Amino acid sequence: MGRNKLYRSRKGTVFGVCQGIAEWKEIPVGTLRFIVAVSILFTGLFPGLLIYALVALLLPLEPGYGTYYDSEDKMGENFHATKEDIRRTFDKLKQKVENMEEDVFDKERDWDWRFRNHSE
Repeated sequence: MGRNKLYRSRKGTVFGVCQGIAEWKEIPVGTLRFIVAVSILFTGLFPGLLIYALVALLLPLEPGYGTYYDSEDKMGENFHATKEDIRRTFDKLKQKVENMEEDVFDKERDWDWRFRNHSE
């Protein structure tokens, strides 16, 4: 089996209900979402959504203090950011922006050079 306890997932789309159940039972989340959508349509829109909302209210949220995304956009572990961590992340992002700007300006210089040499 998946996790020991059933929780709403922090990574879920709508309240994390389907994602949490899928992780708990180790089934594909897409399949579960399809089943839930068909069930809502067959039980009627209002009752189906009411049941989904009640499940979302009754299931506890997955424990943790929060998550962060590191510079490579991967999900991080529970994390308490310090000033130094924030500074390092800022410096990495600043360097990436400077590299992109440098690349753009190099391309502009290249086009200027081509235009001047071929226009004569």
